[in-house]
Amino acid sequence: MADTEHVDVLIIGAGISGIGAAYYLQREHPGRSYAILEARGATGGTWDLFRYPGIRSDSDLHTFGYEFKPWRDEHAIATADKILDYLRETVSENGIDDNIRFHHRVLGADWDSAEARWRVDVERADSGGGDAELIRLSANWLFCGGGYYRYDEGYSPRFEGSERFTGRIVHPQHWPEDLDYSGKKVVVIGSGATAVTLVPAMAPTAGHVTMLQRSPTYVMPVPAKDSFANHAKRLLGDERGYALTRRKNILKQRAVYTFCQKYPTAARRLIRRINASQLPAGYPVDEHFSPRYNPWDQRLCAVPDGDLFAAISDGSASVVTDRIATFTENGIQLESGRELEADIIVTATGLNIQLFGGMSLTVDGEPVNFAETVAYKGMMLSGVPNFVFAFGYTNSSWTLKVGLLCEHFCRLLTHLDQHGYDVARPVLTEPGMKTLPLLDFAAGYVQRSVDELPRQGVDGPWVMSMNYTYDAEMLRDGPVEDPHLKFGKALSRTRAASSPAGPDPAAEPAELPISAH
Repeated sequence: MADTEHVDVLIIGAGISGIGAAYYLQREHPGRSYAILEARGATGGTWDLFRYPGIRSDSDLHTFGYEFKPWRDEHAIATADKILDYLRETVSENGIDDNIRFHHRVLGADWDSAEARWRVDVERADSGGGDAELIRLSANWLFCGGGYYRYDEGYSPRFEGSERFTGRIVHPQHWPEDLDYSGKKVVVIGSGATAVTLVPAMAPTAGHVTMLQRSPTYVMPVPAKDSFANHAKRLLGDERGYALTRRKNILKQRAVYTFCQKYPTAARRLIRRINASQLPAGYPVDEHFSPRYNPWDQRLCAVPDGDLFAAISDGSASVVTDRIATFTENGIQLESGRELEADIIVTATGLNIQLFGGMSLTVDGEPVNFAETVAYKGMMLSGVPNFVFAFGYTNSSWTLKVGLLCEHFCRLLTHLDQHGYDVARPVLTEPGMKTLPLLDFAAGYVQRSVDELPRQGVDGPWVMSMNYTYDAEMLRDGPVEDPHLKFGKALSRTRAASSPAGPDPAAEPAELPISAH
């Protein structure tokens, strides 16, 4: 298969991470060529894929938005349509759309040390629904901005008797456009961010919505509008008001997380008190809203203006904490013996993790086992040259981390240019170094896939930090040079330079020249 095109940087994914990467690359390295490959037919990633009722952010848009582009809407917790408009406006304003290739799914990439480039196998589908074709692109760098979960399927555990149910079973990741739930009895299985979004969104139209959870999750009401942000915008203008609100919210997010981690008992009591104040008198708060784990061992679910609690209070929604024995013809039989009648069952049971869009990597013909690699600065992998991936925060807004690592990536490219290098490769100088799971997070979707993910170290650049202040010091202000990051040149260039007659095609392959410069 012949190469059809070469670019300096190939960005995988046209969601919030890939769009951000393109912006920073254009700004800092306008002379570099790049392309964004998007497997689907639209920009926006998550915010275009999910279509279930009420879909919204669970982080404020002053931190979930880009640092370089103010969030101008009065709602800090925003719906998917507003987030999509924001992302697509970013694409249009910066001419990024000219570099996006839709219906291009990356299958795998092989690093060639001789040429210091990736050869990337891509499945290009016909937007009209025709047969797909395989093409090959090449790039000096890969930037993977495809998120962390599978786009083609959500997580659906096997439910005993599900084939007997005469109603409709729906997973939120594949919400049917023709689903009419008006006046229907709906059971939403789950207690995470998707479930607490769906229940109040469906409740006004459905006959009744029941959130069925195996165990409770921490749920916190938050204002849908940030009054500080809206006042700051009026007084200081969009850009300065946004910057000030962003700094305030970064500090607030970190303070809440630190408080929950340092004083879990006090945090638990505070959250319970807030929940009780939002619910009817005598409501069994401990049964339905007091998890077994400590706050922020899993992500807190935000409900704007307490809409979930309002739906429970007015009787249009309810919560049941129990285990499923079996589905029946008319609903769900619980282990307690109770039966929940349903016309529609929504399985808001989570995601399937899939890093790097499911693509495979090889380095000079040797397959990369991701589980045997260690993350470097939360953005590269040990032993894998010229490869960067975007993974945001699990304890605050995802995009905060993405912005920092995009800045560092651009600084890394500048360093290579200044010193005449082609290659940057993280190297474990201590092969027996102690490692930990990549994510110290108890969520089920993480635990199901933890053995397939890269690892992290216990100190230095090998820590997968979830601390914005620490990352800002390392990625934005800290040096690019590091003893664990080796720099080098393409073998073909090195051989040509060392031989007046040019490279010898019969010569044995040599080690990639590296330097700890």
